[in-house]
Amino acid sequence: MTIRIASLHRYPVKGLSPESVPQARLETGGYFPGDRIFAIENGPSGFDPADPRHKAKTHYLMLMRNEALARLRSRYDDATDTLVIEGEGGARIAARCGDPEDARAIAAFVARHVPGDDLRGDAALRAAPAGFRFTDSREGFVSLINLASITAIEGMVGAPVDPLRFRGNIHVTGLPAWGEFDLVGQVLEAPSGLRLEVTSPIVRCAATNVDPGTGLRDLAIPQALMRHLGHMDCGIYAKVIAPGSLAAGAHLAVSDEREQGGLPF
Repeated sequence: MTIRIASLHRYPVKGLSPESVPQARLETGGYFPGDRIFAIENGPSGFDPADPRHKAKTHYLMLMRNEALARLRSRYDDATDTLVIEGEGGARIAARCGDPEDARAIAAFVARHVPGDDLRGDAALRAAPAGFRFTDSREGFVSLINLASITAIEGMVGAPVDPLRFRGNIHVTGLPAWGEFDLVGQVLEAPSGLRLEVTSPIVRCAATNVDPGTGLRDLAIPQALMRHLGHMDCGIYAKVIAPGSLAAGAHLAVSDEREQGGLPF
């Protein structure tokens, strides 16, 4: 079985646009580079950057409840710490996330593009301290999406399904539909020496119902998965147990030996 990396994606701001990247360097125990490093707090959440703890995604603006976010286009420049967001009607902001005044402007810009009923208080841009990310799962270090499973979902819902609905880091081919679930507990290896231990399936939520291009809530994917398969899983989580790089077009192999217990992250 040959697993090929079709594309790589990061989501610098939770709930905002994906960014396609040609390659990425992953470190042991780390997250996908540049992924979920910011979030827009939806009213006070109690998040403390000095003592960061995982909080439910409902504390932040996110697609499960705030589909208007999909109509924003964003990109983040690591070198300058500049986030650019474009909205409908030519609205645009370019600001530095690490500057307090700019951070307030970014949060206010996003809040203006979200229905008022969706807001529980003042929006605030939060930055992830080192070793922390605003992931949905406490152990959502790296996520993989099997494109054959997305094709199977298209048959279930009777419509095209953009894989970006699933907001995964690594899109792969070469597996049969739902073959990713057979990888749970196994280790994937890249030629660079990277090793990924597959930890669990990803339970999907209503965020997948939102078209990432239009921002319309036009499908019912978790319901279709439950109806056809008896679960709402699509994609898998993995953790990095040996460092290395990935690139679009490269291959992953299933290791002959399973990781015994993994590392105590």
